[in-house]
Amino acid sequence: MADVLSQSQIDELLRSMQSSEPEPDIKPVEQVVDLESVKYIKYDFYSPRKFTKDKMKILQSAFENYARILTSQVNGIFRVMTDITVLEVQERRYYEFVNSFHENDCMALIDTHIAGKGVNNIPSMMFVTPGLILTLINHMLGGGDEVVKTDTDYRYSDVELALYKRVVEYFTLAIKDGFSNYINVDFDIRRIEENPGMVQEVGLDETVVIILLNVDIAGLAIEKIKICMPGTVLESMFQIIDRRKHLARGFSYEDNKETILDNIRYTQLPVTGQLGTVMLDLSDLYRLQKGDVIDMSRPVGSNVTLFVGRQPWFTGEMGVYKKNMAVRIKNRIYKETDNLEELTEK
Repeated sequence: MADVLSQSQIDELLRSMQSSEPEPDIKPVEQVVDLESVKYIKYDFYSPRKFTKDKMKILQSAFENYARILTSQVNGIFRVMTDITVLEVQERRYYEFVNSFHENDCMALIDTHIAGKGVNNIPSMMFVTPGLILTLINHMLGGGDEVVKTDTDYRYSDVELALYKRVVEYFTLAIKDGFSNYINVDFDIRRIEENPGMVQEVGLDETVVIILLNVDIAGLAIEKIKICMPGTVLESMFQIIDRRKHLARGFSYEDNKETILDNIRYTQLPVTGQLGTVMLDLSDLYRLQKGDVIDMSRPVGSNVTLFVGRQPWFTGEMGVYKKNMAVRIKNRIYKETDNLEELTEK
Protein backbone atom coordinates (compact mmCIF):
# COMPACT_ATOMS: atom_id res chain seq x y z
CA MET A 1 0.00 0.00 0.00
CA ALA A 2 1.50 3.35 -1.04
CA ASP A 3 2.07 6.15 1.52
CA VAL A 4 -0.19 9.24 1.16
CA LEU A 5 1.61 12.61 1.53
CA SER A 6 -0.03 15.47 3.32
CA GLN A 7 -0.32 18.93 1.79
CA SER A 8 2.42 20.29 4.04
CA GLN A 9 4.81 17.56 2.97
CA ILE A 10 4.05 18.25 -0.70
CA ASP A 11 4.74 22.00 -0.23
CA GLU A 12 8.01 21.27 1.55
CA LEU A 13 9.12 18.97 -1.28
CA LEU A 14 8.34 21.60 -3.93
CA ARG A 15 10.29 24.26 -2.02
CA SER A 16 13.35 22.01 -1.76
CA MET A 17 13.24 21.30 -5.49
CA GLN A 18 13.01 25.03 -6.36
CA SER A 19 15.89 26.01 -4.04
CA SER A 20 18.33 23.40 -5.43
CA GLU A 21 20.39 24.65 -8.42
CA PRO A 22 21.15 22.30 -11.31
CA GLU A 23 24.68 20.94 -11.40
CA PRO A 24 26.74 22.34 -14.26
CA ASP A 25 27.81 19.98 -17.05
CA ILE A 26 31.42 18.84 -16.62
CA LYS A 27 33.29 19.21 -19.88
CA PRO A 28 36.70 17.62 -20.55
CA VAL A 29 39.61 20.02 -20.49
CA GLU A 30 40.83 20.56 -24.02
CA GLN A 31 44.56 20.78 -24.59
CA VAL A 32 45.42 24.09 -26.12
CA VAL A 33 48.23 23.76 -28.67
CA ASP A 34 50.44 26.79 -29.13
CA LEU A 35 50.76 26.94 -32.90
CA GLU A 36 53.60 29.44 -32.68
CA SER A 37 55.76 27.00 -30.72
CA VAL A 38 55.31 24.21 -33.29
CA LYS A 39 57.82 24.44 -36.11
CA TYR A 40 56.74 23.37 -39.55
CA ILE A 41 58.84 23.07 -42.66
CA LYS A 42 57.58 25.59 -45.18
CA TYR A 43 57.03 24.17 -48.63
CA ASP A 44 57.32 26.49 -51.60
CA PHE A 45 54.75 25.30 -54.14
CA TYR A 46 56.15 27.70 -56.77
CA SER A 47 59.46 25.81 -56.73
CA PRO A 48 58.92 22.10 -56.00
CA ARG A 49 61.61 19.85 -54.60
CA LYS A 50 64.25 18.72 -57.06
CA PHE A 51 65.54 15.66 -55.19
CA THR A 52 63.46 12.66 -54.18
CA LYS A 53 63.36 11.11 -50.73
CA ASP A 54 65.63 8.29 -51.90
CA LYS A 55 68.32 10.75 -52.96
CA MET A 56 68.01 12.64 -49.69
CA LYS A 57 68.43 9.33 -47.84
CA ILE A 58 71.65 8.75 -49.77
CA LEU A 59 72.93 12.16 -48.65
CA GLN A 60 71.81 11.47 -45.09
CA SER A 61 73.71 8.17 -45.07
CA ALA A 62 76.81 9.68 -46.72
CA PHE A 63 77.07 12.50 -44.20
CA GLU A 64 76.41 10.20 -41.27
CA ASN A 65 79.45 8.23 -42.44
CA TYR A 66 81.30 11.53 -42.82
CA ALA A 67 80.37 12.56 -39.27
CA ARG A 68 81.73 9.31 -37.82
CA ILE A 69 84.96 9.54 -39.82
CA LEU A 70 85.44 13.21 -38.97
CA THR A 71 84.89 12.52 -35.26
CA SER A 72 87.70 9.96 -35.19
CA GLN A 73 90.02 12.20 -37.22
CA VAL A 74 89.46 15.30 -35.09
CA ASN A 75 89.87 13.31 -31.87
CA GLY A 76 93.08 11.72 -33.16
CA ILE A 77 94.74 14.67 -34.89
CA PHE A 78 93.79 17.54 -32.58
CA ARG A 79 93.53 15.56 -29.33
CA VAL A 80 90.07 16.98 -28.65
CA MET A 81 87.17 14.84 -27.46
CA THR A 82 84.31 15.62 -29.82
CA ASP A 83 81.08 13.97 -30.89
CA ILE A 84 79.92 15.02 -34.36
CA THR A 85 76.40 14.13 -35.48
CA VAL A 86 74.10 15.09 -38.35
CA LEU A 87 71.30 17.42 -37.27
CA GLU A 88 69.53 17.84 -40.60
CA VAL A 89 69.89 17.42 -44.35
CA GLN A 90 67.42 19.72 -46.08
CA GLU A 91 66.81 20.95 -49.62
CA ARG A 92 66.72 24.74 -49.61
CA ARG A 93 67.38 27.82 -51.72
CA TYR A 94 70.83 29.35 -51.71
CA TYR A 95 69.63 32.64 -50.22
CA GLU A 96 68.50 30.75 -47.08
CA PHE A 97 72.10 29.62 -46.61
CA VAL A 98 73.93 32.84 -47.40
CA ASN A 99 71.57 35.16 -45.50
CA SER A 100 72.46 33.51 -42.18
CA PHE A 101 76.06 34.81 -42.19
CA HIS A 102 77.58 37.81 -40.46
CA GLU A 103 79.97 40.23 -42.09
CA ASN A 104 83.05 38.86 -40.27
CA ASP A 105 82.36 35.17 -40.94
CA CYS A 106 84.69 33.01 -43.03
CA MET A 107 83.62 30.31 -45.43
CA ALA A 108 85.56 27.75 -47.47
CA LEU A 109 84.76 27.26 -51.15
CA ILE A 110 85.26 23.61 -52.11
CA ASP A 111 85.87 22.20 -55.59
CA THR A 112 84.34 18.86 -56.51
CA HIS A 113 86.36 16.44 -58.68
CA ILE A 114 84.17 13.71 -60.14
CA ALA A 115 85.99 10.81 -61.80
CA GLY A 116 85.49 10.96 -65.55
CA LYS A 117 83.86 14.41 -65.50
CA GLY A 118 86.62 16.68 -64.22
CA VAL A 119 86.09 19.61 -61.86
CA ASN A 120 82.65 21.12 -61.38
CA ASN A 121 82.75 24.90 -61.88
CA ILE A 122 80.22 25.59 -59.12
CA PRO A 123 81.81 25.10 -55.68
CA SER A 124 80.34 23.66 -52.53
CA MET A 125 80.65 25.69 -49.34
CA MET A 126 81.56 24.93 -45.74
CA PHE A 127 81.14 27.16 -42.69
CA VAL A 128 82.56 26.29 -39.26
CA THR A 129 81.65 28.31 -36.16
CA PRO A 130 84.58 30.31 -34.71
CA GLY A 131 84.47 28.54 -31.33
CA LEU A 132 85.34 25.18 -32.91
CA ILE A 133 88.07 26.64 -35.12
CA LEU A 134 89.77 28.51 -32.27
CA THR A 135 89.57 25.50 -29.95
CA LEU A 136 91.28 23.30 -32.55
CA ILE A 137 93.88 26.00 -33.30
CA ASN A 138 94.56 26.27 -29.57
CA HIS A 139 95.31 22.54 -29.43
CA MET A 140 97.44 22.73 -32.60
CA LEU A 141 99.63 25.36 -30.93
CA GLY A 142 100.05 23.34 -27.74
CA GLY A 143 97.30 24.89 -25.63
CA GLY A 144 95.45 23.24 -22.79
CA ASP A 145 92.17 21.37 -22.72
CA GLU A 146 90.04 24.46 -22.30
CA VAL A 147 87.33 25.33 -24.80
CA VAL A 148 87.58 28.72 -26.51
CA LYS A 149 84.27 30.59 -26.65
CA THR A 150 83.76 33.63 -28.88
CA ASP A 151 81.01 35.87 -30.18
CA THR A 152 79.35 35.24 -33.53
CA ASP A 153 80.96 38.38 -35.02
CA TYR A 154 84.54 37.35 -34.17
CA ARG A 155 87.14 38.48 -36.73
CA TYR A 156 90.09 36.18 -37.43
CA SER A 157 93.66 37.47 -37.46
CA ASP A 158 95.98 36.75 -40.42
CA VAL A 159 97.69 33.92 -38.54
CA GLU A 160 94.38 32.43 -37.46
CA LEU A 161 93.09 32.70 -41.03
CA ALA A 162 96.03 30.63 -42.31
CA LEU A 163 95.44 28.02 -39.63
CA TYR A 164 91.70 28.16 -40.37
CA LYS A 165 92.40 26.91 -43.89
CA ARG A 166 94.59 24.12 -42.51
CA VAL A 167 91.83 22.95 -40.14
CA VAL A 168 89.10 23.09 -42.79
CA GLU A 169 91.30 21.04 -45.16
CA TYR A 170 91.00 18.10 -42.76
CA PHE A 171 87.22 18.56 -42.72
CA THR A 172 87.08 18.76 -46.52
CA LEU A 173 89.20 15.72 -47.36
CA ALA A 174 87.05 13.51 -45.13
CA ILE A 175 83.94 14.16 -47.29
CA LYS A 176 85.40 11.80 -49.90
CA ASP A 177 85.37 8.94 -47.40
CA GLY A 178 81.75 9.69 -46.54
CA PHE A 179 80.71 9.19 -50.18
CA SER A 180 83.05 6.25 -50.80
CA ASN A 181 80.19 3.72 -50.63
CA TYR A 182 78.37 5.47 -53.49
CA ILE A 183 80.80 7.32 -55.78
CA ASN A 184 84.48 8.06 -56.28
CA VAL A 185 84.70 11.83 -55.80
CA ASP A 186 87.40 14.16 -54.44
CA PHE A 187 87.01 17.46 -52.62
CA ASP A 188 89.61 20.18 -52.11
CA ILE A 189 89.57 23.82 -51.04
CA ARG A 190 89.52 26.48 -53.72
CA ARG A 191 89.88 29.46 -51.37
CA ILE A 192 88.73 30.94 -48.08
CA GLU A 193 86.09 33.66 -48.46
CA GLU A 194 86.18 36.28 -45.66
CA ASN A 195 82.81 37.82 -46.53
CA PRO A 196 80.48 34.95 -47.48
CA GLY A 197 77.52 37.25 -47.94
CA MET A 198 79.16 38.58 -51.12
CA VAL A 199 79.73 35.17 -52.71
CA GLN A 200 77.84 35.01 -56.01
CA GLU A 201 79.02 31.61 -57.24
CA VAL A 202 75.45 30.31 -57.01
CA GLY A 203 72.21 32.07 -57.92
CA LEU A 204 70.13 33.13 -54.94
CA ASP A 205 67.14 31.07 -56.06
CA GLU A 206 69.19 28.02 -57.03
CA THR A 207 68.43 24.72 -55.32
CA VAL A 208 71.00 23.60 -52.75
CA VAL A 209 71.17 20.99 -50.02
CA ILE A 210 72.22 22.29 -46.61
CA ILE A 211 73.80 19.83 -44.20
CA LEU A 212 74.00 20.91 -40.56
CA LEU A 213 76.38 19.03 -38.25
CA ASN A 214 76.40 19.34 -34.48
CA VAL A 215 79.81 19.25 -32.73
CA ASP A 216 79.79 18.49 -29.01
CA ILE A 217 83.20 19.39 -27.55
CA ALA A 218 83.72 17.24 -24.45
CA GLY A 219 80.28 18.26 -23.18
CA LEU A 220 81.55 21.82 -22.57
CA ALA A 221 80.44 23.57 -25.76
CA ILE A 222 78.21 23.01 -28.77
CA GLU A 223 79.48 24.19 -32.16
CA LYS A 224 78.19 23.77 -35.71
CA ILE A 225 79.49 22.82 -39.16
CA LYS A 226 77.30 23.90 -42.06
CA ILE A 227 77.86 22.51 -45.57
CA CYS A 228 76.07 23.72 -48.70
CA MET A 229 76.11 21.53 -51.83
CA PRO A 230 74.65 23.10 -55.02
CA GLY A 231 72.02 21.20 -56.96
CA THR A 232 74.14 21.03 -60.13
CA VAL A 233 76.94 19.26 -58.26
CA LEU A 234 74.52 16.79 -56.71
CA GLU A 235 72.81 16.12 -60.05
CA SER A 236 76.14 15.10 -61.59
CA MET A 237 76.85 12.81 -58.65
CA PHE A 238 73.38 11.25 -58.64
CA GLN A 239 73.62 10.51 -62.37
CA ILE A 240 76.69 8.36 -61.76
CA ILE A 241 75.16 6.74 -58.67
CA ASP A 242 71.93 5.90 -60.53
CA ARG A 243 73.88 4.48 -63.47
CA ARG A 244 75.87 2.22 -61.18
CA LYS A 245 72.71 1.08 -59.43
CA HIS A 246 71.15 0.24 -62.80
CA LEU A 247 74.17 -1.75 -63.90
CA ALA A 248 74.41 -3.57 -60.59
CA ARG A 249 70.70 -4.38 -60.69
CA GLY A 250 70.97 -5.80 -64.21
CA PHE A 251 74.14 -7.72 -63.39
CA SER A 252 72.54 -9.43 -60.40
CA TYR A 253 69.80 -10.96 -62.54
CA GLU A 254 72.12 -12.37 -65.18
CA ASP A 255 73.42 -15.92 -65.10
CA ASN A 256 77.17 -15.31 -65.02
CA LYS A 257 78.23 -18.80 -64.02
CA GLU A 258 79.80 -19.60 -67.39
CA THR A 259 81.62 -16.27 -67.52
CA ILE A 260 83.06 -16.83 -64.07
CA LEU A 261 84.10 -20.39 -64.96
CA ASP A 262 85.78 -19.19 -68.16
CA ASN A 263 87.80 -16.69 -66.17
CA ILE A 264 88.80 -19.45 -63.77
CA ARG A 265 89.72 -21.83 -66.60
CA TYR A 266 92.16 -19.39 -68.17
CA THR A 267 93.75 -18.31 -64.90
CA GLN A 268 97.50 -18.92 -64.94
CA LEU A 269 98.94 -20.70 -61.90
CA PRO A 270 102.58 -21.68 -61.28
CA VAL A 271 103.19 -25.47 -61.34
CA THR A 272 106.40 -26.85 -59.80
CA GLY A 273 107.70 -30.40 -59.44
CA GLN A 274 109.40 -31.54 -56.22
CA LEU A 275 111.75 -34.49 -56.46
CA GLY A 276 112.38 -34.59 -52.74
CA THR A 277 113.65 -32.64 -49.75
CA VAL A 278 116.98 -32.75 -47.98
CA MET A 279 118.49 -30.86 -45.04
CA LEU A 280 122.01 -29.41 -45.55
CA ASP A 281 124.23 -27.40 -43.27
CA LEU A 282 125.34 -24.03 -44.53
CA SER A 283 128.96 -25.22 -44.49
CA ASP A 284 128.07 -28.23 -46.73
CA LEU A 285 126.18 -25.95 -49.08
CA TYR A 286 129.17 -23.60 -49.24
CA ARG A 287 131.55 -26.46 -50.22
CA LEU A 288 129.40 -27.80 -53.08
CA GLN A 289 131.28 -28.08 -56.37
CA LYS A 290 130.32 -28.90 -59.93
CA GLY A 291 129.71 -32.64 -60.28
CA ASP A 292 128.86 -33.25 -56.61
CA VAL A 293 125.89 -35.50 -55.87
CA ILE A 294 123.31 -34.78 -53.22
CA ASP A 295 121.64 -37.87 -51.79
CA MET A 296 117.86 -37.27 -51.80
CA SER A 297 117.15 -40.62 -50.09
CA ARG A 298 114.80 -41.43 -52.94
CA PRO A 299 115.07 -44.41 -55.32
CA VAL A 300 115.56 -43.80 -59.03
CA GLY A 301 112.29 -43.58 -60.88
CA SER A 302 110.23 -42.61 -57.82
CA ASN A 303 107.24 -40.35 -58.25
CA VAL A 304 107.45 -36.56 -58.34
CA THR A 305 105.04 -34.34 -56.39
CA LEU A 306 103.51 -31.50 -58.42
CA PHE A 307 102.60 -28.31 -56.57
CA VAL A 308 100.05 -25.82 -57.92
CA GLY A 309 100.90 -22.60 -56.16
CA ARG A 310 101.94 -23.91 -52.75
CA GLN A 311 99.49 -26.80 -52.56
CA PRO A 312 100.33 -30.40 -53.61
CA TRP A 313 97.88 -31.54 -56.28
CA PHE A 314 99.36 -34.46 -58.26
CA THR A 315 102.03 -37.14 -58.28
CA GLY A 316 103.71 -38.17 -61.51
CA GLU A 317 106.66 -39.81 -63.24
CA MET A 318 109.66 -37.97 -64.68
CA GLY A 319 110.36 -38.38 -68.40
CA VAL A 320 111.22 -36.64 -71.66
CA TYR A 321 108.76 -35.12 -74.12
CA LYS A 322 110.10 -33.62 -77.40
CA LYS A 323 113.60 -33.34 -75.93
CA ASN A 324 112.24 -31.53 -72.87
CA MET A 325 111.99 -32.72 -69.30
CA ALA A 326 108.37 -33.56 -68.48
CA VAL A 327 106.19 -35.19 -65.78
CA ARG A 328 103.47 -37.70 -66.57
CA ILE A 329 100.63 -37.22 -64.05
CA LYS A 330 99.60 -40.53 -62.51
CA ASN A 331 97.61 -39.78 -59.36
CA ARG A 332 95.73 -36.88 -57.80
CA ILE A 333 96.33 -35.87 -54.21
CA TYR A 334 93.08 -35.37 -52.27
CA LYS A 335 92.56 -33.16 -49.26
CA GLU A 336 92.02 -36.14 -47.01
CA THR A 337 95.63 -37.25 -47.62
CA ASP A 338 98.16 -35.56 -45.42
CA ASN A 339 101.19 -37.83 -45.66
CA LEU A 340 102.90 -37.04 -48.97
CA GLU A 341 105.71 -39.48 -48.30
CA GLU A 342 103.32 -42.40 -48.52
CA LEU A 343 102.03 -41.20 -51.91
CA THR A 344 105.48 -40.69 -53.36
CA GLU A 345 106.59 -44.16 -52.32
CA LYS A 346 103.61 -45.91 -54.01
